[in-house]
Amino acid sequence: MNSTGRFGLYLRSIVFGVVDSLVSTVGLLAGLDVAGASHAVLAFTGGIYAVVEAFSMAVGNFLSEESVEEYAKRGDVSERAPILAGIVMFAAFMVAALIPLAPYLLLGDPAALATSVILSVIALFVVGALSARIAKVPALSRGLRMAVLGGSAILIGVIVGYFFPTAG
Repeated sequence: MNSTGRFGLYLRSIVFGVVDSLVSTVGLLAGLDVAGASHAVLAFTGGIYAVVEAFSMAVGNFLSEESVEEYAKRGDVSERAPILAGIVMFAAFMVAALIPLAPYLLLGDPAALATSVILSVIALFVVGALSARIAKVPALSRGLRMAVLGGSAILIGVIVGYFFPTAG
């Protein structure tokens, strides 16, 4: 794989890891929050979720990239690029998970929910705009698209949370 191809692989891992982390972490936390979970449960659950899901995404990224390379080369491939892609995915997911999780660690209710959602949607917009600039396509429309699509997924977490209230 040439250096341009590797950069694309890492860019895909970064964007996918950040977007998945923001959307799924804030969706989970917002859903649990509106369901009535305690602040301590939210912080604890968010931390566990971030680590487990980051590792899961890294493994999935490694295995899928390895499969693509094996298919393209019809045989043995170096595991170096897929391993690095998995590491990039893990790091991107973990760093991005801190955005929706930090308000639950630093703020009280109800500010944590609103701050978590707002920061996550802003981060989605920024990632969309930055990845668009790298690809030399319109940044504003890509940023808005990512914010709207990611925000829709967050809204699903909130709606599900309303349907499954908890006592705790």
